[in-house]
Amino acid sequence: FYQYFYELFPNFQKKNSKIMKVNKSSLDFVSLAALDLSSMLIYPAFIFGLFTFLMTIFCNVLIIAVIAFSKNLQKPMFVLLVNLLIGDIIALIAFFPQFLISIVTQNRLITYNACLTQAFFVHFYGCTNIFTLSAMAYDRFIAICAPLRYNAIMTPQKVIQFIFWIWFIGFAMMFSLFMLLAGFKICRNNIVDLYCNNPSIMKLICNNTTVNNYYGLFVLVVGLGGSNIVVIYTYAQILFTCIKTNQVDAWHKAIQTCGTHLVTFLLLQTFTMFSLVAHRIQNAPASLRKILGVSVLIFPPILDPIIYGLKVQELRLNIVRFLKKRLGSTK
Repeated sequence: FYQYFYELFPNFQKKNSKIMKVNKSSLDFVSLAALDLSSMLIYPAFIFGLFTFLMTIFCNVLIIAVIAFSKNLQKPMFVLLVNLLIGDIIALIAFFPQFLISIVTQNRLITYNACLTQAFFVHFYGCTNIFTLSAMAYDRFIAICAPLRYNAIMTPQKVIQFIFWIWFIGFAMMFSLFMLLAGFKICRNNIVDLYCNNPSIMKLICNNTTVNNYYGLFVLVVGLGGSNIVVIYTYAQILFTCIKTNQVDAWHKAIQTCGTHLVTFLLLQTFTMFSLVAHRIQNAPASLRKILGVSVLIFPPILDPIIYGLKVQELRLNIVRFLKKRLGSTK
């Protein structure tokens, strides 16, 4: 393709190389970590990445559609699950398109404004999904510890309020964080990760960033710390209730309804924590930091629809029914 393109436009390669030289010397552009792919692996890596991206988007959208069109799934837990999957889609769109283009072009340059935008949506995804998982933990707590009051507490209005505050607080926190960051001029242009994020961009700034560090710590404590407190408290209460009742049905219900949520929560928290800690350790291997950073954006969006779609029986049956109905109508 490139050979044919350059035969049609022989002057483009010379102009493009000149532009690249200008871009590399300009702080309006930053350079993401190199992919180090051989020429033989470029197109296989692109095809594999594109397939992963499209399939993950399809699985997330499928579950959202199934919940939207199934009246028996119009419940708080599934509505909050839709909210979680929307966050996963934001992460996929924020990361994959730019990453796939850079694989084909072998150009890891990105404008600084685009880098800030990507970083904003990446952190926005992490913040909103952690808050959503906390709300889902509260929902499971009410369902198991106060089943007779569940419908009175988890009303549709209450769920809408949860979703509103999740997105509002997440947006406010991340917008403030990146508005503080945008006020600085960078003096370096080499990002140490495969995508843009707040810790990597902070390393490009030579000015005093004490305020940003304190505010980032505040966001970390409120986001990760607050959600951990909510989840630990709710699951402690669920465990106490199961021990107190000492009924097999209670244990079965707790494992069935909470197991999938707990796995999802631990996945996101683990990848996020390890990624942030790796940035704080100066001697951490660069390859390890890259892998942990990308894991936050790839594994939760891939595993969330699989975990919920396969483990939650009610959802699984509705997915099969939905696909049969759509495929049957197509035929």
